[in-house]
Order: sequence, then C-alpha cells, then structure tokens
Amino acid sequence: MRSKRGAAETLAVEFSGRCRLVDLDVTDAKAWELAVSTIVDADGRLDVLVNNAGLHRDHLLAAMPAESWHEVISSNLDSVFHGCRAVVTPMMRQRFGRIVNIASLSAILPPMGQTNYAAAKAGVVAFSRTMAKEVARAGITVNCLLPGYIETEALSGMDEEARKVARQGIPVRRFGKPEEVASAVFFLACQDAGYVTGSALKIDGGIF
Repeated sequence: MRSKRGAAETLAVEFSGRCRLVDLDVTDAKAWELAVSTIVDADGRLDVLVNNAGLHRDHLLAAMPAESWHEVISSNLDSVFHGCRAVVTPMMRQRFGRIVNIASLSAILPPMGQTNYAAAKAGVVAFSRTMAKEVARAGITVNCLLPGYIETEALSGMDEEARKVARQGIPVRRFGKPEEVASAVFFLACQDAGYVTGSALKIDGGIF
C-alpha cells in the first residue's frame, strides 16, 4: 500500500494487534535488506513474501518517454528481484518459504500501449519459473498470479462504456473481486501448497 496512513488505518480496523507496518521502498535494494532484517530480528523467521507492487504508465511506444519505461520496469520487475533476493537467504536457512509474485494478464495477452508494463509482468512470470527451479530443494515455492480485470483502484478511471466493453470480453461477464485474488494468494502461501511451484495462474474470468 503506497499510503502509510491508509495502511495504518487498514491495520487498525482489520488486523489490530496481529500485524505491524514496516517501511519499504520496493525499488530500493537496501530498503529491502533493512525490512527483511527487521522482520527476522523481531520474529525469528520469514515464511511468506507476496510481491504486489504495480504501476502503469501507458503510452504507445513511439510516444513513450524513457522515464515511463524505466519507472514501470523498476516498480514492477526490479522490485521482485530485490524482494526475492532479500528473502531467499533466510528462507533457505529455515528450509521453508512461500513466494507469490503478482504479475498480470498483460504478461500473456498484452494490450496496445503497454510495452513497458507487459514486458515487466512477462519478466515476473519468467523470473518466478526460473527461481522456482533454483530453490525447490530448499523447501521454497515460487509462483505467480496473473489477474485480469479486478475491481481495484487501478480500474477506477474507466468510464462506464469502457467497462461495458471490457465485461463483454470476459466469459463470466463480470470483473473479479480482490478477495478472489487474495484466496489464491492464501492457498499458494499455505503449508499444503508445497507441491505447487513454478506455476502461473490466470485469474481472469476465462479470458483466452
């Protein structure tokens, strides 16, 4: 969550007494190292990492500013690299870990105007599959989710006509709910998902 105030309010209302906040700039490798060491020092272990950072800066390639490319790659792909590299040592030491990287349907069905975002999210899929092979024998699983249209803040700018057109392209004829993505994350993060690794699960209402 980008807003520290918003995160604090969510924690106080929904997770009071069960969670705490740790400051983190996901694009900063040093910030990752500090956050992970803070968690491990406090709790003795770190079992689950969910990389959920996402940023759009959509432009047709011919009109895309260089900073839009670099910012999207940094927020969506570099952040996954920094996060996974920061947690892999403590997870290997404890011989257990669950990593869930949130990619996007754009990784495999990219729309126009998203060369930067689609490239970053496709990189997340390939990264996850490769890492899964490297750490499997250490008891660590690495999977990724590819959400389609989900009712989040990212869709708040769509007008009703655009929403109608988008829904018509979804076989179940609706947008997904954040809770439906969260349920998939919960399963992949649990003890029982130890034989699921290197997967890329679409959550998109049946879009092909």
